[in-house]
Amino acid sequence: MNEIRARQAGFLRDLGSIAGRSIRAIPRDLESVLPALLIPVFWMLVSVGALESVAEGFYPGLDFRAFQVPVAVIFAVTGVSRAHDLVLDIRSGYFDRLSITPVSRPALVLGMMMADLVLVIGLTVPVLGLGWIIGVRFATGLAGLVLFVLIAGLWGLAFTAFLYAIALKTANSAAVTAGVLLFFPFAFLTTAFLPQEALSGWLATAADYNPMTYLLATMRTLILEGWEWGTLITGVATVVALGTATLVLALVALRSRLEQG
Repeated sequence: MNEIRARQAGFLRDLGSIAGRSIRAIPRDLESVLPALLIPVFWMLVSVGALESVAEGFYPGLDFRAFQVPVAVIFAVTGVSRAHDLVLDIRSGYFDRLSITPVSRPALVLGMMMADLVLVIGLTVPVLGLGWIIGVRFATGLAGLVLFVLIAGLWGLAFTAFLYAIALKTANSAAVTAGVLLFFPFAFLTTAFLPQEALSGWLATAADYNPMTYLLATMRTLILEGWEWGTLITGVATVVALGTATLVLALVALRSRLEQG
């Protein structure tokens, strides 16, 4: 007679189980993913079509198409999250049932974030493909392209952790959606249209304190300039610091939700 054994416990196994469940759900929820690709396509058509000649007239030598690709990528990957699914799990009682099992508590959120990372990378690739079609090439070559995708993934995780914190705290899909909408004002208080040295007044001040400014500078450096290590280190450090803060918020919200349960 075959002996039936319980599944081995452990953080990595739990992480893989939660991530696998979330990844398998992605193809069943494509209607929430496709708009994330339509937005960057629309952005490239509008910004390049309307502003390319103007921007390059003011800044001779500026490759405006390459300048805008990072913005299109950020629009594609920001706010892409399974946080709405987490709200459904909480409201249906599935999250409570899962939380009384021996599953690792951090894995309940981190597993879903791993699925988000897969989705973010999946969305970054076609946007970069669009950039390649219109003539954008990486000054840093294949290594720079890989690093670009990883940085986009880090940014996606940093923002999605904030959405999980909202989902766990409120169990409200409308609140999660509002959290996504908070991104758009900040997206325009940065170097979305012009280089940082072209900004002035309060907009220049806002851009100086906006993490997206340093994120965009890092991504643009990989495409336009090459291995500018000072810019790269500053940008990556900014995203890691933001991600650490939002992850702490998510884990604190998770602890609060488990205590309520």
